[in-house]
Amino acid sequence: MARVYRFVFSHVGNREDAEDVTSQVFIKAYKKLERFEGNGLLENWLFQIARMAVADFWRERYKLQSVPLADSWDVASPDGARDFDDDAREERVRHLLEQLPANYRQVLELRFLQRCSIAEVARAMNISEVHARVMQFRALRRAAQLAPSWGW
Repeated sequence: MARVYRFVFSHVGNREDAEDVTSQVFIKAYKKLERFEGNGLLENWLFQIARMAVADFWRERYKLQSVPLADSWDVASPDGARDFDDDAREERVRHLLEQLPANYRQVLELRFLQRCSIAEVARAMNISEVHARVMQFRALRRAAQLAPSWGW
């Protein structure tokens, strides 16, 4: 159903993920079809399944991965503690933000440095909340890709 796909696409933001999530919607619907009582429209029931599938998609996407500290960062030693100096950390963050595209930099600054909510970020950037979440995810992923090349 094209309407279900468009709904999913509008919430995940790219074709590949939308196709995957939409296929999951119809697989779940097929498995639960015998439980559909007919009290209402089948389309409404499919959209309810789609909403849950989109929520599951973002829940899985935003799971935080643990990342081990670099071997040189031994916080038990005086040298390791130096690596966590506030001035040095601020300089590393500033340098990392400078390497990002302007929209990624803005979303991260608003979200984490100014501690704005997603709704506030969306309003400040004149975008939807879903787009703000996607942009935050992409900006964090890009920053994570850049950071190891600098040894942190």
